[in-house]
Amino acid sequence: MKLRGRRWLWPTSYAERISEIDIEKLVEAGIRGALIDLDNTLVGYRTHEPLPEEAGWIARAQAAGINVVMLTNNGRPWARTVAETLNIPIVPNARKPLQRGYKRALALMGLPKPTVVVIGDQLFTDILGARICGLSTILVPPLSKDDPWNTHWLRRFERVVLHKFPHV
Repeated sequence: MKLRGRRWLWPTSYAERISEIDIEKLVEAGIRGALIDLDNTLVGYRTHEPLPEEAGWIARAQAAGINVVMLTNNGRPWARTVAETLNIPIVPNARKPLQRGYKRALALMGLPKPTVVVIGDQLFTDILGARICGLSTILVPPLSKDDPWNTHWLRRFERVVLHKFPHV
């Protein structure tokens, strides 16, 4: 994959929420796996349960034959509880955007890269890491405007970058 400059941060696609991603279109496009971020993608900041719409989307995606794995930098015990509640495997402490977590998740799925999409809310972790690994991406806006201290400063850079890109 030859990407230059800002294209490393450019998502393949954009959706307002996970629950608005068209599962049928994913399947038609050959997608058989989805790596989904946890914090501010599946659950809002300071909440420990996914919204019913997002949980329902995961169940529908699984029913359509899409293998869903949670890929998160979060290593707290409640992250595993969320994954168990959703009946999906988890790769915690992924250290995104480093490739190690993505590679672990891909090995867990046993799927080739062209059949996997990454869904997340952060350009500098979810999207950048996926693009480095050669994966398609769907950017969603964060569920909450609040962020933990360790991602708050990245959001400032993200806003600057997002102004330069059209939403796909």
